[in-house]
Amino acid sequence: MNAHAPFSAAGRAPSLEAIGMTKIFGPLVALDDVSISVPAGAFHALLGENGAGKSTLVKSIMGFYAADRGQVRLDGRDVSIKTPRDARAHGIGMVYQHFTLVPCLTAAENLVISRADAPSIIDWRKEKKALSDFMDAMPFKVPLDAQVASLSAGEKQKLEILKLLYLDQRFMILDEPTSVLTPGEADEMLGLLGEMAARKEITVLMISHKFREVKAFCDSFSVLRRGALTGTGDARSASIAEMSRMMIGDTEVRERAVRVKHNDKREVLELAGIFAEDSEANPVLSSINLKVNAGEIVGIAGVSGNGQSALMEVLSGQRGMSDGAIRIHGQNFTAKRRNFDRYKVFGLPEEPLRNATVPRMSVAENIAFRAFDKPPFALRGWWMSPGPLRRRAEELIAQYRVKTTSPDAPIETLSGGNVQRAVLARELSGDVDVLIVANPCFGLDFASVADIRSQIMEQRNRGAAILLISEDLDEILELADRVAVMSGGTITYVAPIEETDRNIIGQHMAGH
Repeated sequence: MNAHAPFSAAGRAPSLEAIGMTKIFGPLVALDDVSISVPAGAFHALLGENGAGKSTLVKSIMGFYAADRGQVRLDGRDVSIKTPRDARAHGIGMVYQHFTLVPCLTAAENLVISRADAPSIIDWRKEKKALSDFMDAMPFKVPLDAQVASLSAGEKQKLEILKLLYLDQRFMILDEPTSVLTPGEADEMLGLLGEMAARKEITVLMISHKFREVKAFCDSFSVLRRGALTGTGDARSASIAEMSRMMIGDTEVRERAVRVKHNDKREVLELAGIFAEDSEANPVLSSINLKVNAGEIVGIAGVSGNGQSALMEVLSGQRGMSDGAIRIHGQNFTAKRRNFDRYKVFGLPEEPLRNATVPRMSVAENIAFRAFDKPPFALRGWWMSPGPLRRRAEELIAQYRVKTTSPDAPIETLSGGNVQRAVLARELSGDVDVLIVANPCFGLDFASVADIRSQIMEQRNRGAAILLISEDLDEILELADRVAVMSGGTITYVAPIEETDRNIIGQHMAGH
């Protein structure tokens, strides 16, 4: 194919079949005789929990992995794909979760250098004329002369897709393509790709965990579980419950906690004019003002990189404030261990294996961090008693359904969902007045997500004031009583959840 041929109209979308794909890594069967069919012009979703085999399948299609058995068929013909270069030659391209652009180059430069036939000396007058003609034929635009580092996340994602079209890669594999986008950007991009697929200009295979997007934009789906295909169907007619059952099988999913109405409007947590800087004295938080009442969940929404991580670091004592105050029940709070106990403040930070545990210490020891120096676990304030400590760990492991081979197993040997459960067992087993959580369900399986969200809601119903920092807007819409939007290191919008909607929140996330 001519990698930079003029973009032509309908009818060039390829069909793709993966037939009997099998991939084995040592004792692990990552793919077990998986076959999927994506017709020309389809917008097909690939669903499954973490570890289900989705990434292994698309990497085998793309030539990153050599399948042990199986065949890729393009437009009804068997093709040999041994490397990603082979995939590109056959018009198969992939947009990854993380951007592959060169930040210091312009959009135009990123497009040109992506070509296999890019000349060593580039005639930019000629190239820019060709790029301008190419962009005129595209359904969405990015500024060609802008440095990639200056583009928004939405513009970068569009540029990644434009790069595939520029390289004439008409079968597009999209890996969680909306994870860094606002709701408006996500809907715009998926809508335009859907229109191109409907015109048979492209065929799309999208890995996603967002049922709303699958229902709104995809026409068909396939589900993987534990390396095997468990079902396919029509995305518009199949229910979310049916898709979920295909994903998790007979796994027990915890019932969602019912939201209890609270008349108690006591103000518990106040963030008063918080400012913070990075290591080079650049501002990362500016005038953060927010209040959280007893029995209320306030969700902080925002596109990644707008100060949410810095705010969590301030609240957990990992980053100092340059100005402002944190108040609990009207009293100034500093993030020290004795104050977390005194004010009954508990939390689940991002990446708990890195930020809330000692990986090589046992599950029991990690669960005991909040109480190891208190009776009945410590005698006279210093002598630890291992028997009561272990028995309490066993009780919490059972209560919070932490799957571990033993309380003595290093916590780093647990899955992500079980690390989250172990930390929650530690943080929620006491009397909680304030709970601060950041992206509590990121990367977790369906059952773990339901379990953890239910536990957060139960704490709210018991009267805790909860600050939920999440990049998953669906999570905030499900759990929060009020939503606050962070943009550019400050809070730009606050509203009761019943007085706003996804589009309004998305506009504020985009800075409008």
